[in-house]
Amino acid sequence: MYSTAFLDLPPLQAASGEVHLPGSKSISNRVLLLAALSTGTTTVHDLLASDDTRVMLDALRQIGCTVDEAGSTVRITGLGGCAPRSPARLFMGNAGTAMRPLTAALALLGGEFELSGVPRMHERPIGDLVDALRQLGCQIDYLGNDGYPPLRIAHGQGVPALALAASIQVRGDVSSQFLTALLMALPLAATHQDVVIEVVGELISKPYIHITLQLLERFGIVVEHQNWQRFTIAAGSHYQSPGDIHVEADASSASYFIALGAIATSANDQKGIKIQGVGLDSIQGDIRFVEAARAMGAVVTGGPNWLQIGRGAWPLKAIDLDCNHIPDAAMTLAVMALYADGTTALRNIASWRVKETDRIAAMATELRKLGATVQEGADFICVTPPARAQDWKPASIHTYDDHRVAMCFSLAAFNPASLPVRIEDPKCVAKTFPDYFEALFSVSQAETAHIPVICIDGPTASGKGTVAAAVAQRLGYQFLDSGAMYRITALAAARAGLTIDAEHETRIGALAQTLPVHFDGGRVLLGGDDVTDAIRTEEAGMNASRVSALPAVRTALVQLQHSFRRLPGLVADGRDMGTVIFPDAPLKVYLTASAACRAERRYKQLISKGFSASIDSLRADLEARDARDSSRSVAPLQPAQDALVLDNSNLTIDEAVDQVLAWWQERQPFAVSAQG
Repeated sequence: MYSTAFLDLPPLQAASGEVHLPGSKSISNRVLLLAALSTGTTTVHDLLASDDTRVMLDALRQIGCTVDEAGSTVRITGLGGCAPRSPARLFMGNAGTAMRPLTAALALLGGEFELSGVPRMHERPIGDLVDALRQLGCQIDYLGNDGYPPLRIAHGQGVPALALAASIQVRGDVSSQFLTALLMALPLAATHQDVVIEVVGELISKPYIHITLQLLERFGIVVEHQNWQRFTIAAGSHYQSPGDIHVEADASSASYFIALGAIATSANDQKGIKIQGVGLDSIQGDIRFVEAARAMGAVVTGGPNWLQIGRGAWPLKAIDLDCNHIPDAAMTLAVMALYADGTTALRNIASWRVKETDRIAAMATELRKLGATVQEGADFICVTPPARAQDWKPASIHTYDDHRVAMCFSLAAFNPASLPVRIEDPKCVAKTFPDYFEALFSVSQAETAHIPVICIDGPTASGKGTVAAAVAQRLGYQFLDSGAMYRITALAAARAGLTIDAEHETRIGALAQTLPVHFDGGRVLLGGDDVTDAIRTEEAGMNASRVSALPAVRTALVQLQHSFRRLPGLVADGRDMGTVIFPDAPLKVYLTASAACRAERRYKQLISKGFSASIDSLRADLEARDARDSSRSVAPLQPAQDALVLDNSNLTIDEAVDQVLAWWQERQPFAVSAQG
């Protein structure tokens, strides 16, 4: 998962391949709460691992449920009619699918609870749900602004007598989560009489209520409804675990890859994008995004648990659509509109205003940055794309801590002007799809020249490896420690029983071409084997020198190093990265330090590992090695002509990293937005 401050997406050109989607957030958190309210133990399979589900799981543990996790499978032993553990303070983050249903459930279970979240959660309305619960006689107080979290449920003496004779009224035109919360909580009160809920006003997002009703039935609760306005929970209702339940993949998350197939596959691409985990028969309302995508020109087929997407019409067709039935997925249509042949109008989306951010305002602001013309209203947005490719603008997209904004705007990297796009705060996708960008890059292609490379060369002990690894981590880029490559090759040859000599040169060269090398933080992995320590021995260094003398190995390793140039970009350190391996890199840094400084650093490093050393002898060795490296006939150690020299003799690692990143920023076609 990307945890960087921003992620620069290079110009992307095409897409094909297969994507496995994570579980649905809407289903995951509903299932977790229903399991918590039930009698028995529920095994939940394919649960979404995200910030929102983590919030719910933590809360369920706090109120006394037994929760056992094993990867994407979670076993929950429910309360089964027992009182929850209280008092408790529950932190709900920015998870509406946790805050609202838990508020209703805890109000009917009894106990004393405080529910709070991040500042944005305290701006998301909950007053209509609280009003409905107060109609029943529940004691709920606002701890901040009326109508908004944080909340206090004051049922320390148990749940008061509830007023169930009349129907409970709740508004349906702000958020369907209010009705979902009541539908999930009120079976707890329907032991002796029917409980009726009446929706005031038009019910938005009916497909999400459909999900709720289907899941309630899986847990033994049947709810009848009349035209989505009057819902009746039968007397004698009782939650019972179904034993096992599987979570469908998230149909909202599928929308990005459906759009990707429509935008980035060519008409003659027979493969296109295949999505695993959700099919056309999904119970989720957002699967109807397929209809909208088809209307814009996507070719979509599917079966049980899979979808196949390709391009049909190009450019895409502009549409005018009532999006009440797909409020979350409709955001993806706003970015697809950038590739359409006219103005796309998305209507009946007032709920966007009260989501993780004001999504209508956010989408309008960020679309304009890219060059679109946008009109917005209380419940609609109209998007007209840039008229020509040259009218597109490079942009740094502010994401407002909203996962869907980040994922939507990643699609702008496929723009016809081949401009890069920056996604600020990419880690916000963890709310529903922690590995979104990895999934995107796995099915995306870009011209090699468009994949950025930062080269950091320098002499031994200059700190280039440490600085390069930190820069890669800060940018979310691939990392290549070229100095380790010969050591790894020598180790692999030894493990294969190959003597490092001219007789075995061809075989060692062939081995080097396909070495499964991966750099993970400070670790060096060969396949699944951590060889970090094994390649740092004195013997490994001597073997590396011998293997580097074999021309076939050098040629093979050049090819292998080129293969590290993968999306979204690469930071490579070594002695000839900028001069030989990646001469077209947009940023080349030559990192150096005085011999005295480098000797002192190496001395401290050796002493910390328990080795004896002499600063004077270390300095002499470094100076001798500098002379050899700078005078060798093949790839001598020297700065590339266009390299920026950074003497870090008196800099901390962070200061050196900051300077490299500052130089990188100067080379970007966009400035960080004023909001970022």
